[in-house]
Amino acid sequence: MNAVIPHADARPSSPAGALPAAGSWRVRAADPALTEVAATVRALLAPHLPDAPGAAPRELVLGLDEVVSAPPLGLAPDGAADPVDEGYRLHVDADGITCRGRTPAGVFRGATTALQLIATARVTGELPYQELTDAPRYAWRGLMVDPARSFLTPDEVRRIIDLAALYKLNVLHLHLTDNEGWRVELPGMPELTAPGSDFYTASAYRALQEYAARRFVTVVPEIDLPGHCATFRAAVPGLPPAPAPAGLADRFPFVPPLDLTDAATRTAVARVLTEVCALTAGPYVHIGADEAFGATPESFDDSVRALRALVRELGKRPVAWQESSRAGAGPEDIAQYWVDVEMMDLPDTAEGLSARPELVAAGRTVEIIAALKRFFAPTDDDLRRTVEGGGRVLLSPQSHLYLDRPYAAEFAPPGQSAEAARLGFDGYRPLGVRHTAAWDPGAYPVPDANVAGVEATVFAEGFKGFEDVSVLLLPRLASVAEAAWCGRAPGWAEYRERLAHHGRVWAERGLPYFASTEVDWR
Repeated sequence: MNAVIPHADARPSSPAGALPAAGSWRVRAADPALTEVAATVRALLAPHLPDAPGAAPRELVLGLDEVVSAPPLGLAPDGAADPVDEGYRLHVDADGITCRGRTPAGVFRGATTALQLIATARVTGELPYQELTDAPRYAWRGLMVDPARSFLTPDEVRRIIDLAALYKLNVLHLHLTDNEGWRVELPGMPELTAPGSDFYTASAYRALQEYAARRFVTVVPEIDLPGHCATFRAAVPGLPPAPAPAGLADRFPFVPPLDLTDAATRTAVARVLTEVCALTAGPYVHIGADEAFGATPESFDDSVRALRALVRELGKRPVAWQESSRAGAGPEDIAQYWVDVEMMDLPDTAEGLSARPELVAAGRTVEIIAALKRFFAPTDDDLRRTVEGGGRVLLSPQSHLYLDRPYAAEFAPPGQSAEAARLGFDGYRPLGVRHTAAWDPGAYPVPDANVAGVEATVFAEGFKGFEDVSVLLLPRLASVAEAAWCGRAPGWAEYRERLAHHGRVWAERGLPYFASTEVDWR
């Protein structure tokens, strides 16, 4: 009946009929508490509404009502003890569209459904009369982007926030620091953001959070430590390296991780986290804690515990990558699950490597792959450690939710073959859109009580600029949003029919996408 993503249960209204979708629409708040929501919805809808001089506008009416939904699984992005009710009820009839919810957040989620109904109805030109009732399965539905490696301007981040909101995502995780760059101004530490480099000023960072909040999206900043710290070391020279495992020196290139048992290091890190926490309106700060190559397990554990303690002392709740579970995991800890050795999908033999031309071209050797597998071997137990300790798991498996995976060449449409060959991280096997859409968030041994939520990522090792980000996100982000909202993978045949209408939506928003031949785009 409709092409809405995430899927929403709908039933035909009585009497049957259809409403013309084209032309003018007016967004009206039926309750003064929704005035700002209505303004935000108007702004989101604007790219899909061509001027229709003289046409009587139809109405999208937003109202509050006692639409009570089942509580979702996971953590509330706003830090509340119980996640906000994001359920809504939507009705299409001869007068237009009415959207009601128990909370402004629920009304806003329903309004994005209305927006999609209007924007995807251009093929037939009509919206059938219908009723929809909907609510999310997971409370935390996120997207991580990587301005540390490929800077995104504030305007580009706002476009990503709008895209996330359109598909009912409610967390934007900003990977702000890495070896390649430090992208947030900290007024007390100007040495971190060198003149001429790209970064968000303190005021721009605050403004992005305010923009996101109006779309019911929470910004979570990531300061990636104790590894991934080259820019930190350059700004604060002289800090000692973390103790390294025996025999590692000079065998593989790496930036020595920080050692937070060192007083000077801890003081410098505390200054950073104090500034970041003061600038951040939301309740969460991500401390990284991944891939600390070159630190002993003992040193890594000490640093993770110190980072957690610092963030908590500053009134925020730390989030960290799954490796943090090795420093212990308790009910207040959140581990972002992203990898295990099997998920890395790497061959063991020279013959297997020769069958993976993308790995050969990237300079991988049997020795390097063996070293990677040894280093990542402890990841096989990170999920168990987190659950057994009572921690929360944020699901971001590399196998499906790392959207910097290259697209498979066989699905490239005419004109995008070179783009498909260029984009994406060279360590991942190229795959198609259907692969991502098959992801089932319920397929992991994580009890409901230990779920934090779902989050897609798009790291920027293999591309540069906003257009590349957009092509890697679209169309795959839509299926992640569906799985996070609905709690299950969609059936491919039915889902690809809905997805086929969304290329038009992205084009109207000026968002480039990969027009995979797996989908018959409308």
